[in-house]
Amino acid sequence: MGPADQRVLVLHGALVFLLGMAAGFPFAFEILGGFELWPLPWRVEFDMPGDVRGWRMAHLEGVLNGVLLISVAAVAPLLRLGSRTAAWIKWGLLATAWGNILASWLGPLTETRGLRFGGTANSIVFLLFMVAIVGVLGAMVSVALGARARRPSNGDEPEGEDSP
Repeated sequence: MGPADQRVLVLHGALVFLLGMAAGFPFAFEILGGFELWPLPWRVEFDMPGDVRGWRMAHLEGVLNGVLLISVAAVAPLLRLGSRTAAWIKWGLLATAWGNILASWLGPLTETRGLRFGGTANSIVFLLFMVAIVGVLGAMVSVALGARARRPSNGDEPEGEDSP
């Protein structure tokens, strides 16, 4: 994976991470039943769509998927990857991160969970999660294989250092 692809993963990882952090606001509003800004003496009560579980998931999905993209970008130079495998990892992780964060925001906003196909909003959430699952499985199997692959000895590394 080249530096340009690494930068793409870091950029999208940061964006998805920020969306996850932003989901912390509706998560807190749902827990509190409204909006408070301490030390101001007022409170605005309202009912957020969705539930605590859904907003917690949106918050964590963004943070964890963002960190995943940035982490894989950071270790990419250690992996032995062909150009097609590197492209699969990049696109698989992008589909994973965006599929998960979009589905996680859309779920509580539409008060669906996306656990099975049926109903327009629920089906969209379901399909986004399915894309994410396929993407992460393919990408992480490729990462594992790239980490496991032996590099040819070129004198830079002592023999056997690259084997587990």
